Amino acid sequence: QVQLVESGGGLVQAGGSLRLSCAASGRTFSSYAMGWFRQAPGKEREFVAGISRSGGNTDYADSVKGRFTISKDNAKNTLYLQMNSLRPEDTAVYYCAADRRYQTTVVVTTSYSYDYWGQGTQVTVSS
Repeated sequence: QVQLVESGGGLVQAGGSLRLSCAASGRTFSSYAMGWFRQAPGKEREFVAGISRSGGNTDYADSVKGRFTISKDNAKNTLYLQMNSLRPEDTAVYYCAADRRYQTTVVVTTSYSYDYWGQGTQVTVSS
């Protein structure tokens, strides 16, 4: 089992940057495929970015490609999401997720495929 704690959210102007972090407990962090999802008020939770267990494979939602970068530091048990060129439509609660059922190179993009979730961190982008 793993516990996830997100941080790094906040208020930023459009065009600005934020880096989200997701700290994981436990000694088997490298065994988990991980992802970032977000949920805006009145909307369903949506996939933002995912990374394989090894960290060698990534995938992104079309809406964030070229602006967001997901990375995984297995030595620090931490997942990151670097968000650049932020837009008001990026405003949401951002969640990190983890699961260890998948092969080393698999990137998981669906929320129902993850067993473990953090509590979320608010990102607000003003226009």
